[in-house]
Amino acid sequence: MGYREVFQEWLTNPCFDEATKAELRQIARDEKEVEERFYTELEFGTAGLRGIIGAGTNRMNIYTVRKATQGLANYIWKIGNQDKGVAIAYDSRRMSPEFAGEAALCLAANGITAYIFDSLRPTPELSYAVRKLGCTAGINITASHNPPEYNGYKVYWEDGAQITPPHDSGIMEEVKKVTDFGAVKTMDLAEAKEKGLYQVIGSDIDDAYIAELKSLVLHQDSIDAVGKDLKIVYTPLHGTGNLPVRRVLRELGFEHVYVVKEQELPDGEFPTVSYPNPEAEEAFVLGLKLAREVDADLVLATDPDADRLGVYVKDSGTGEYPSLTGNMSGCLIGDYVIGQRKEKEGLPADGALIKSIVTTNMADAIARYYGIALIEVLTGFKYIGQKILEFETKGTGTYLFGLEESYGCLPGTYARDKDAVAASMVLCEAAAYYKTLGKTLWDAMIAMYEKYGYYKEDVKSITLKGIEGIEKIQTIMENLRNETPTEIGGCPVISVRDYKKGTVTALADQTETPTGLPASNVLYYDLTDDAWVCVRPSGTEPKVKLYYGVKGVSMEEAESKSRQLGEAVLELTEKML
Repeated sequence: MGYREVFQEWLTNPCFDEATKAELRQIARDEKEVEERFYTELEFGTAGLRGIIGAGTNRMNIYTVRKATQGLANYIWKIGNQDKGVAIAYDSRRMSPEFAGEAALCLAANGITAYIFDSLRPTPELSYAVRKLGCTAGINITASHNPPEYNGYKVYWEDGAQITPPHDSGIMEEVKKVTDFGAVKTMDLAEAKEKGLYQVIGSDIDDAYIAELKSLVLHQDSIDAVGKDLKIVYTPLHGTGNLPVRRVLRELGFEHVYVVKEQELPDGEFPTVSYPNPEAEEAFVLGLKLAREVDADLVLATDPDADRLGVYVKDSGTGEYPSLTGNMSGCLIGDYVIGQRKEKEGLPADGALIKSIVTTNMADAIARYYGIALIEVLTGFKYIGQKILEFETKGTGTYLFGLEESYGCLPGTYARDKDAVAASMVLCEAAAYYKTLGKTLWDAMIAMYEKYGYYKEDVKSITLKGIEGIEKIQTIMENLRNETPTEIGGCPVISVRDYKKGTVTALADQTETPTGLPASNVLYYDLTDDAWVCVRPSGTEPKVKLYYGVKGVSMEEAESKSRQLGEAVLELTEKML
């Protein structure tokens, strides 16, 4: 059936409501728009669903949400886990409460209890709730930092991590089998509640979650000593972090937390930013303005689902507020957590620091310094969660810290996804600790550079939207595989890791060794002088992402090397189009 026939089916089938049909009638003469909405189905991938909100098979709407949930319910029944229930959370985006409610009612109609939060909650709290309630799975309605027109649907498994093999492929297979929207089950809310299949959760999970975070504190003495003096500016960027971040900081004793009023309340339109990304400079314009007014020590921003943290810290020498990338803040938090744990209680012999393959090599240097294992996983925090589960299952390996370059980290094992609430808390604790030593967080960052080397990383993206864009992204990856560069930006290529083929090829003699990681459409180039380049399609946006990193003997040298390598990577990739 062609896209126009599917469009007509949506216009005439009684299973679709009148509001949906009215929206479609408005675009009936826009052939390009009809094609974009119906040429394919919004794909349920390893991260779930993510797409533009609207009517159509290639859009996020109540019908695509129900279909995904029906597939999930079918899989849960297939493996016999239907009695354990599913936890559901959602963020501040448009249609998030509605999508969460539809998912819950679909589960209820399938005889699976839905535990749904009473209002918006952070992603890491959903991960925690799955484990706390002993659920078989979790659903989180969020599109993270995407623009306002997007929403998404993430699925978690019973360990609290996003789905990984074999459950990801099993769920995807069941979702694909659901071909008739009219056959998807749902039920009346009152009936679902009466049967105990729709249960609302809230403060009981909040209290337990916050208690878990507070148990991670290593230096309450430092907070007690200087917490009343530290000045912290915080913005939730119209998302879910406002209440939990402020609560945990207040309960620990940080008395001066200034919230950016213009960005305090939940708002799915994100009116103060073009998109709510804590990596973007514009996300901090209002926060930095407030920081200068109150002479803040640090500025924090969490994305809408509060799993990613952006940071600016005050340089007391210049009075300016330099930004910390996700690599910088992750290493600063990780070095503090591991270092202070070593001082207070020692480190386990099987301790491990886990990072994604596109995360800074400074993490490797930290692991070497503390004599712990450094474990690399594919991009996606679920793979870090998978390693934690592996440690627990095998009884060997102790998780000490995990981080991704994409502004996410996890300082404990209470959850299995990155946690910006916890990261905010630990970074403020670290600020208090260093303040008792007469240092700022910026001083601590510079000390790390001097200790481990001046590592600098960056990422560039090539956006290729629409049907043609998907084809171009594949063309880039295929051409790079067929035409392996021998040097990038003047740096010789030592080896190429092709994670799709599962091979590491040394260019000197063409010998091959296995990557040891699952198959993924990623190419990684190890260069001389501890430099590297990684190319991969984004899993959530129509982009090719180009990651790269260098190491210098000074900040100036590292920045120069990074600029040169970044230009070379863009040039190389554009040649492959």
